[in-house]
Amino acid sequence: MKAIFNDVVIADSNDTVVVEGNHYFPPNTVDKKYLEESRTHTTCPWKGEASYYHVKVNGEVQQDAAWYYPNPKDAAKEIRNYIAFWKDVEVQE
Repeated sequence: MKAIFNDVVIADSNDTVVVEGNHYFPPNTVDKKYLEESRTHTTCPWKGEASYYHVKVNGEVQQDAAWYYPNPKDAAKEIRNYIAFWKDVEVQE
């Protein structure tokens, strides 16, 4: 799977974990130079608290377009620190 934003591949992995229809990429398969930490946090009842990144590529920014669970609940431990994308980030094979 690849995550693409503004015509640039920002993540590429054959080992994503799919949860609720979202592909979570292992952290070492994401090019972090395109991510900027956000202050946004949300809480999922069964996964725990998510932290967000803004995605920035070639001058274009998509606010809070990536998220991850640094300390997920036990039910979601397989996605600890894995990164998922949305908001105009295309995820494709």
